[in-house]
Amino acid sequence: MQSAQAKIAAIGHFLLDRLFPPVCLACRKAIVQHGALCAQCWQKMVFIERPYCERLGVPFAQELGSEGLLSPEAIANPPVYGRARAVARFEDGPARQLVHRLKFGDRLDLAGPMGAWMARAGSEILVEADALIPIPLHPSRLRKRKFNHSGALAEAISRHCGVPVRHRILQRIKPTSSQIGLSRNQRALNVQGAFQVKPEDRLAIEGARVVLVDDVLTSGATINAASRALLRAGAVQVEALVFARVVRE
Repeated sequence: MQSAQAKIAAIGHFLLDRLFPPVCLACRKAIVQHGALCAQCWQKMVFIERPYCERLGVPFAQELGSEGLLSPEAIANPPVYGRARAVARFEDGPARQLVHRLKFGDRLDLAGPMGAWMARAGSEILVEADALIPIPLHPSRLRKRKFNHSGALAEAISRHCGVPVRHRILQRIKPTSSQIGLSRNQRALNVQGAFQVKPEDRLAIEGARVVLVDDVLTSGATINAASRALLRAGAVQVEALVFARVVRE
């Protein structure tokens, strides 16, 4: 017999579908269920799957025959964080649309499905994590945007994996300018010293394994700067989980 809770949920879904018919998250075309992509947008979404660099999470162009391989970039210029994982390539398909709508279009409803994809893409690093730490906004930018998109993604991921979110551990103390259009070196200088963990908060992450959460990984400068602050504060392991990442051929 169907439980009362299940019946209530079914009624709720029915009413939701009648009031707000489900549409594709990317193109807004009518679809069967909420929180999904239509068939066309799904085909355009370039998901990142193995084989990829185990450190940077950048896909290799071809199968190389074994797991655990590192890309030349990871060997020549290893990141501060341990491993990075991403759902899809940022340059291609609907991934860019979803990121921009969440970040600049006040589409908080996108955080749920995007976070669900991130939880699956980052399952191997989430299973070892003690805390999720979203990349914070500077207070002045947070006042303008009203919400932190990375925090919304972290909350959605937490609902799927059970790892708690620690919103206030990492603070952005430097009002950095936009990274758009900057070179790799300029990006690194722009975020140098941008993050800190207050002395009174260090006990909360001392000895902890943490996963930084953000929407996009481009050069890695922001996540590197945040990782340094967390490692200095006593974290023993810092990984990165993003929705999309830039892949340079």
